Amino acid sequence: MGMSRDSDVVELSGSPIFAYGDKVRSRKHVRNDGTFPGKEIGEVLVQKGDVGYVASIGTFLQQFYIYGIDFYERGYMVGMKGRELEPVEEDDDADVVGEEAP
Repeated sequence: MGMSRDSDVVELSGSPIFAYGDKVRSRKHVRNDGTFPGKEIGEVLVQKGDVGYVASIGTFLQQFYIYGIDFYERGYMVGMKGRELEPVEEDDDADVVGEEAP
């Protein structure tokens, strides 16, 4: 099985992709790698498509930005790389405010 390596990528030479408060969607399932307290290793923390907000921006290995995403519906925050996220535009929301039912 091939392993994806990011060793040539240095995101810190540029600005973060996302800003504090940005609404984002997970592009993949995220499982606990043993660093999330109170959950079993391998347990799914985030489902593909879950929506959250950028609550913090940190770095990892002097190479990557790590975004602390508040997945408010799940009740916890998970650190994710920018490539694991996509922005949610306001018109992407399923609920449209101000429309009346026929």
